[in-house]
Amino acid sequence: MRILYVHQFFATRDSSLGLIRSYEFARRWVANGHDVTMITSSSRLPEEYDCAHFVDGDIDGIHVRSVRVHYSSYMGYVRRMWSFALFTIGATWLAVTSGKHDVVFATSTPLTVSIPGWIAAALSRTPFVFEVRDLWPEAAIQMGALSRKGFITRAAKSLERFMYRHASRVIALSPGMKAGIVAEGIPAERVYIVPNSADLDLFTPGDKDAAFLTSLGVPSGVFVVGYTGAIGPSNAVEEQVPVAARALLEAGRDDIVFVIAGDGRSMPALSATTTDLPNVHLIGSLPKRDMPRLTRSADVLMTLFADVPILATNSPNKFFDGLASGRPMIVNSPGWTRELVEQADCGFYVPAGNGAVLASVIERLADDVDLRMRMGRNARILAEERFDREQLAAQLLTVLEDVASG
Repeated sequence: MRILYVHQFFATRDSSLGLIRSYEFARRWVANGHDVTMITSSSRLPEEYDCAHFVDGDIDGIHVRSVRVHYSSYMGYVRRMWSFALFTIGATWLAVTSGKHDVVFATSTPLTVSIPGWIAAALSRTPFVFEVRDLWPEAAIQMGALSRKGFITRAAKSLERFMYRHASRVIALSPGMKAGIVAEGIPAERVYIVPNSADLDLFTPGDKDAAFLTSLGVPSGVFVVGYTGAIGPSNAVEEQVPVAARALLEAGRDDIVFVIAGDGRSMPALSATTTDLPNVHLIGSLPKRDMPRLTRSADVLMTLFADVPILATNSPNKFFDGLASGRPMIVNSPGWTRELVEQADCGFYVPAGNGAVLASVIERLADDVDLRMRMGRNARILAEERFDREQLAAQLLTVLEDVASG
């Protein structure tokens, strides 16, 4: 089968962003004998993809066609919109000149990534499948980036509904996302849930990496609380970790430290609020292939979001990386991640924004080795049974094959 795959932020394990779903799925499909053409931007690719406006290349058998468009999490709203617009124009040209394919598959965010995919599918009379990673524009509205009644919001809602209705199938990454899509009038039988997944070969349980912790200045024998991923307004790490860290210090728990790996618009605020906290180590971004050094070195891992209702529908990469690493998970979204950790007994839920409760949960885990080990084992079992990347890549491929043959 020939698959045209559109994703603005395609990245490999060498990327520090962690958004490698497209790469992991595509390389598996190629290994199974399928032809995959990836339409993407140069923002997450090696330097050679930034040498011209359009560049064709090959990454692990995936035919990569990129348009030179830069993007950074530090960009303001207007610059982000400009980046999305430039990609839409360039990607449309690359998509429609990529020849005939059996299926066109576009994955957000941003929502505008659907435009090149739908145009290419319409012109070639090819089935179109749209994957929703965030319920946009509702997420932008609740985060305050868009007004609920503005022109851009109305245009985005129209585009969202148009793409849902014109897609042969819609892929959602969580039950909450599926509910949001169905609420827009899309029949439930056309919406499939294929969540983010665990790379069981990359993230594995194991002993702490003593050399790694020493290089960070983390004292030997301390209890390590880890966080990996974005540090932006939607995560509110800067609002929660400093409060918890300070509470632990005041309780005399200098045997507990936080190691935070990541970057984003809220990093300056996080750095400013932790300068006087010796139990917080900010280590910057790590390439995806190096993240297991931290997840294995942590005793517990956190998945944090701001106290915004729409964020409870998320399917966060860091959560599944933590499960695969066999570590207890602390989540603060009252959605399906809370249901998963509580049903599988592999972690704790704490209310978003409540650093004091976060500190008390961390103390409990630090003082109860048996609880920690049991939850860690349960986390790995959950990853293997429900979120194995191999199984979910095959599940999504089945959807694409059904659409292409139908």
